[in-house]
Order: sequence, then structure tokens, then C-alpha cells
Amino acid sequence: MFKRFLLAVVCGAAVVGATGCGSTLALDRAVLAYDTTTTDSVSKQLLLNIARARRNQPMHFTSISSIAATYKFAVNAGVAAAATGDRGALLVPLIGSSAEENPTISISPMQGEEFTQRLLTPFQEQKLTLLLRQGYDVDSLLRLLGGELRLQADGPGKVAIHHNRPSDQAGYVVFRRVMSHLSSIQDRHSLHVEPLHFQRSWTVPADAVTPETFASIYKDFSLNYLADKRAYLVSKRVNGRVMITNYDPAALPNEERLQLHAEAEEAPPNDILVDIREGYTGGEFPMHGRLRLRSFHEILTFIGRGMEEEPEFDVPPDARTPSVMENPVSTLEISETRRSPSSADLSVEWLGYYYAVRNQDGYQWNQKAFSLLYQLFQMSVSTVAPVGPAITISK
Repeated sequence: MFKRFLLAVVCGAAVVGATGCGSTLALDRAVLAYDTTTTDSVSKQLLLNIARARRNQPMHFTSISSIAATYKFAVNAGVAAAATGDRGALLVPLIGSSAEENPTISISPMQGEEFTQRLLTPFQEQKLTLLLRQGYDVDSLLRLLGGELRLQADGPGKVAIHHNRPSDQAGYVVFRRVMSHLSSIQDRHSLHVEPLHFQRSWTVPADAVTPETFASIYKDFSLNYLADKRAYLVSKRVNGRVMITNYDPAALPNEERLQLHAEAEEAPPNDILVDIREGYTGGEFPMHGRLRLRSFHEILTFIGRGMEEEPEFDVPPDARTPSVMENPVSTLEISETRRSPSSADLSVEWLGYYYAVRNQDGYQWNQKAFSLLYQLFQMSVSTVAPVGPAITISK
């Protein structure tokens, strides 16, 4: 009798343990499912807004602001006598379990100040350097992010503006050729996209530097006493504006770095100084000017209109540029079909058409460009609190 009872208890404990493992696996599956759903939701919204841009319709995004899921697992265990009649007693385990999931999902439409900051505000130079440090190709990145190129032309003070827009045919050709040349410099591991570092120095009379002023004003500066002038030389290292060069700016004299920084400061924060010089890798095609970055709204508009209204066209590299690894016609090619594309990993339906990232046999340019577009959208997240009405969905 005791052995049968012990066997029932052991069986019950094993079932309870198995239920606990099952609950953990269920939680893991739920977390992965929510993650996949969120990623697919953002990707489909990107495709949908490209389709809207293709039809010149207003763009709109709705973000998942929070997911709060409550899980409840209950297990009941016990033993009872089996109906064996007069042939003896037999104890059998009684096991019961239940699982309950109550997710609450809050979604918020992007509008007002958040819409302005995330979609309409141009990207700033720091975002470009951050992405390039992650190993992204400069040609794919700048063909998405770059809005226009302002290069010094013949004659003092003259600037030629080249738009990254196929409707500006001549400007578009120049822009594409410059991007291909920068890509060739990157392929040769000689492209520098870094902020300028320089020293600012000035003199202060020795009498003005007291222990109190040193502790409050000059503690973060470097001071060198000039005995012949009875003054201190005050210096501070400054991180300046970002530049795209084919040389290491740190090798330049400090005065020249100061001049380049002053030139860059004359432009808004979404302008990046470009300085490709002779005598260095890529110097066979020298140039000096500014690259202007555009907003995320402009990026989506560029891709959408490129489907029919302003299609991109093939632009071979400049004759001075060595061969480049990749130079596709389209920055990001989106397919538009009446039927759901069977080979697409992700597609969205709108107004009777299906939109998807076009597959390329053995060629991953489109997939990489769309992944970069997704990353740019995530990097456009602002700190502005949503002002629109949030929608909460409880399952």
C-alpha cells in the first residue's frame, strides 16, 4: 500500500515539474512571437508608406508603445482511491493544470511634434558616423540619406548644386558618380568620416588666474605659464564637425583644422563637409563641398516616386574612379503586383496592389537597403511624448 502511494506522489511531482517546464517554454514562445510581430508590423508600415508616397498620398505611422502580458499558470495535484471493488485498494494521482494569457497592447499614432521630429527633421551628421562605424556601405547609405551635393565650381565663391533626384538629370548623374567614387575609397579602406579634433588656445593674464577661478573656470583646461608675458596659455581640445575625407584630418596642422571647422560651422547640422584631396587614395577625382542629408519623409518619397514618377537610371562611375563592387540602378527596388508575390519574405496589400522588396537572385543589395531603411526609422525615434490618443487593445 505504501509503495503504491509513494509511486503516485512521485508521478504527481513529475507531472508538476513537466508543467513548470511547459510554462517556461510557452513564455519563451510568446516573447519571440511578440518580437516577430512587432518587427513585421514596422516593416509592413514602411512598405505601406512607400506605396503611399508612390501614389502621392499622406504618410502615417502607428507605433506599438507598450506590450504588457500577464501569464497565469495553475497546477492541482492529489491522489484518490481507484474503484477496484473488493480486490484491494489502489491509489491513483489526480493532476490538473491551466494556463491563461492576458496581453494588453497600446498603440499610438505618430502625429504633431513627434511626426515633425521623426519624419520631417533632416538627419544630422552624428547618425551618419554611427552607421558607418557599424560597417554599412557608404554608397547604399548616402544614396538613401543624401539629398544634394554642393561642390565648389570654377571661379571664386561659385558652387554647383547637384540633387539626388532623377528629375534633375545632370545633377543626379554627378551625385551618383561622387557616391561611387566615395564607395571606391571605402573599398580601399581609406575613407574617413569622423569629427574634427583641434585645440583652441588663448592667453590670460597671470593675475586673473587665482585658485578660485582655476577651480571654477579653468579646471577642464590646460594651462601653461608664459614667464616672459606674465600670462597663462589656456588650451582646450574641441570635438568639431564631421568631415568626409580621403586622409586623416588629425595629420593636418591645427590652424588648418580650425579653418575647416569654421567652414563647416557656416552650414546647418545636416550638412557634412566633403574634402577629397590629390595625393591620397581617391585623389584622382578631387572635390570639395558639402553633402546635405535629408529627412526620413524625403527618403520614403524618393523611393516611392522612383517606382514610376521619377525612376532612377543607370549611371556608370566616373572615368577617374576605379571599379566599384556594387552600383545598382535603384537605391531600393520595390515591386508592385496585382497578385501576392510568392517569393517575397514580406509584402503588404494596398488599393488592390501588393508591395514587396524585390528579390534579386544571388544579390542582396535590396535586402540590405531595406534593412538599412528599417534602422534609419528606428534611429529617428525622438524623446517627444506622443500627443495623440493612444489605443489600448486587451485580448
